[in-house]
Amino acid sequence: MANLELVELHRNSRNWGKLVEEFVRIEKRLFPKHESLAKSFEEEAKKKNSGLIYTQIGGEVAGYVMYSWPSSLCASITKLAVKENCRRQGHGEALLKAAVEKCKTRNIQRISLHVDPSRIAAMNLYKKLGFQVDCLVERYYSSDRNAYIMYLDFDTD
Repeated sequence: MANLELVELHRNSRNWGKLVEEFVRIEKRLFPKHESLAKSFEEEAKKKNSGLIYTQIGGEVAGYVMYSWPSSLCASITKLAVKENCRRQGHGEALLKAAVEKCKTRNIQRISLHVDPSRIAAMNLYKKLGFQVDCLVERYYSSDRNAYIMYLDFDTD
């Protein structure tokens, strides 16, 4: 994980357009068309109650996590994506931890996400960070692809 840099995207960043274009390219490469946010990525990133953190190596985007908090009690990990050539280097874990910490600062009580049960590496990462399986949603992604809803609760003491 040499020279990994975590950066929070701000709506007033001078390089906003360039970064969004790179995130869209990654979306198109990694996700099937019906799961991709490529067409609505910029609108999603601009939403008031959302955040985006990305990693870069040598100025090049390696991955990103998008999250939102629709209420003061819960948040959702909308996307977690790492370029194929940057996987197994700690980017996913660093991004997820950073998003979790951001949610904690907002006093969020629960973070949830959806994951395809066949994505073993993603499932293992989520479990490693304390996420638990809530339930299976059949045909969530498509007629032959399901999703687990996973969650992470925080102590309210």
